[in-house]
Amino acid sequence: DLSLLRFISAELTRGYFLEHNEAKYTERRERVYTCMRIPKELEKLMFFGIFLCLDAFLYVFTLLPLRVFLAMFRFITLPCYGLRDRRLLQPAQVCDILKGVILVICYFMMHYVDYSMMYHLIRGQSVIKLYIIYNMLEVADRLFSSFGQDILDALYWTATEPKERKRAHIGVIPHFFMAVLYVFLHAILIMVQATTLNVAFNSHNKSLLTIMMSNNFVEIKGSVFKKFEKNNLFQMSNSDIKERFTNYVLLLIVCLRNMEQFSWNPDHLWVLFPDVCMVVASEIAVDIVKHAFITKFNDITADVYSEYRASLAFDLVSSRQKNAYTDYSDSVSRRMGFIPLPLAVLLIRVVTSSIKVQGVLSYVCVVLFYCGLISLKVLNSIVLLGKSCQYVKEAKMEEKLFSPILTATPGKAAGKQQSMFKSSQGISTDENGSTSVTNQPVHQKENAPSLLVTSNSDQFLTTPDGEEKDISQDSSELKYRSSKKDLLEIDRFTICGNRID
Repeated sequence: DLSLLRFISAELTRGYFLEHNEAKYTERRERVYTCMRIPKELEKLMFFGIFLCLDAFLYVFTLLPLRVFLAMFRFITLPCYGLRDRRLLQPAQVCDILKGVILVICYFMMHYVDYSMMYHLIRGQSVIKLYIIYNMLEVADRLFSSFGQDILDALYWTATEPKERKRAHIGVIPHFFMAVLYVFLHAILIMVQATTLNVAFNSHNKSLLTIMMSNNFVEIKGSVFKKFEKNNLFQMSNSDIKERFTNYVLLLIVCLRNMEQFSWNPDHLWVLFPDVCMVVASEIAVDIVKHAFITKFNDITADVYSEYRASLAFDLVSSRQKNAYTDYSDSVSRRMGFIPLPLAVLLIRVVTSSIKVQGVLSYVCVVLFYCGLISLKVLNSIVLLGKSCQYVKEAKMEEKLFSPILTATPGKAAGKQQSMFKSSQGISTDENGSTSVTNQPVHQKENAPSLLVTSNSDQFLTTPDGEEKDISQDSSELKYRSSKKDLLEIDRFTICGNRID
C-alpha cells in the first residue's frame, strides 16, 4: 500500500552499500591522495630544476671568463708550438669566445639604455596600461626565448662546421650580428619587466602588484581544463621552472635598485620583504593548484614528476661524457627555454651601476666575491652531478648512457644515412667500415659522409604506451621494440615552441 507516510519512512531509513562499487570509490580516494602528493613531488622537481638553471647561470660569471681566457691564450701561443692540427681552436673554444664577445658587446651597449628614464616613463602610465604591458612582455619573452637559442645555435654551428663543405649559409659575421642584436633586445625586454615590477613594488596602494599577482591565477584557467599528455606536462613543468628562476632574478634586481635608492639602508629591506614573499608565495600556490588539477583531470600519477626529474638528470650526466655534443648550459636552454646570456647582461649592468668600486679594499672584496662564486658553482655542480647519477640509477636508465644509438638523418634518403656506434667507448665508423677508438670527440674527415649523432637523452624517460620505431641504415632496416614509449624519443617542444632534438 502506497502512502505518504511510508514514502517518508523509506526515505529516512533506506540504505546503500559502497562496497558494491568498490573500484570507483577506490579510484576517487587515490585521486585525493595524488592531489595531496603533488605539492611534495612538484617542489622536488622545481628545486632540482632551479638549481640546474642556477648552475647554467653561474657558468656565465665564473667558468666562461676562464674558458675564454684559456682559448685566447691558446690562440696567441699556438704559432710558438707549430700547427699540429688543422683547427686553430677546438669547436668548444670557438663557442666560448663567441659567448664572451657577445656578453662584452651587449654589456657596453646596455650603457646607452637609461634605467632611471625608463623607470619614470613606466611609472607615469596608468595601472591598467601597465597590466597590459606586463602581459605583453611575458608573451614577448617566450617568443624571444623560442627564437633566441636557434640564433645562437646557428652562430655556433656556422663558426665551427668544417670549412671544406659547400657553404649554404650567409656566413659567420651576419650570424654574429644577429646574435648580438638578439641578446641586446632580450636584455632590454627583461629590463622593462624588472622596471614594471619595481614600479609595482613602489606604488603606494599596491594595486598594480595585486593585479600582477592575480594574473598568475588567470594562468590556472588557461591550462587546467585542457587535455595534457605526459610529454605536454613535461614541457609545462620545464617552463614553470624557467619562469620561477627568472622571477627570482627579477626580484633580486628590484631589491638591488631599491636598496641603492635608499643608500643601502638595511631597514628598507624589511619593507620590501613582505612584497617579495607575496610574489613568491603566489607563484608557488599557482603552480601547485595548476599541476594538481591537471594530473587529476588527465589521470596522471604523481610519480611522473620523478620521471621528469630523472630526465633532467640524464641530460646533465650525458653532457659530462667525453663525447658530449653540446655544452650543458646550452642543453638547459633548449630543454627549459632558459637562455642565461640576456639575463646575465642585465644583472651585470644593474650590479655595476648600483655598486661603486673604489679603492684597493673594494677591489679585494670583488676578487673574494668572484672566488666565492666559483666555489659556489663548483659545489653546486658536484652536488647536482651526484644527485643526477642517483636519479638515473633509481630510474634504471644508466644503461642508456652506453647503448648504441642509430638514427636516420631527416630530409635525406634512407640509403645515404650513417650512424655512430658505441658512444661510451668513443668508437667512430668511417666510410670504409673501419673503426677507430678515441677518448676525445672525433673530427670529421674531408671525404667522410656527414654523420648525425643523436643525444642519448633522446632515448630516456618512459610513458606507458608501446610504440615501434623504424630506423634505416644503408640498405638494412632495424627496429627497436619497447614496451614503453620514451618521452625523449618524441619531438619535444618547450612551452614557447622551441624544438628539442
